[in-house]
Amino acid sequence: QVHLVESGGGLVQAGGSLRLSCVASGSIFSFNRMGWYRQAPGNQRELVAALTSGGITNYADSVKDRFTISKGNRKNTLLLQMDNLQREDTGTYYCYAEFPGSPSRFWGQGTQVTVSS
Repeated sequence: QVHLVESGGGLVQAGGSLRLSCVASGSIFSFNRMGWYRQAPGNQRELVAALTSGGITNYADSVKDRFTISKGNRKNTLLLQMDNLQREDTGTYYCYAEFPGSPSRFWGQGTQVTVSS
């Protein structure tokens, strides 16, 4: 069973930075795609950034030039460097992963990011 664990969330002032990490365990394969969604209270979950195994990235317009998604050093590890955070970045950030041979998208439990003014 694939299991995803996120870390790195917290409280930060506007203009500050955080780095989120996500570790996916339980798969013998390397991921096809991993990424981050976020959800603020009262809002729908939205894609923040995604990364394919081939290195192709995709960002929400609202985070381009501020957030950077990358692979971690460990297998099936994902990072999200978030710079110049703004209040509208506040929310719960969820990591997901997709693997070869499985139609499922696996999700983590989420990590809270709160940006204060």
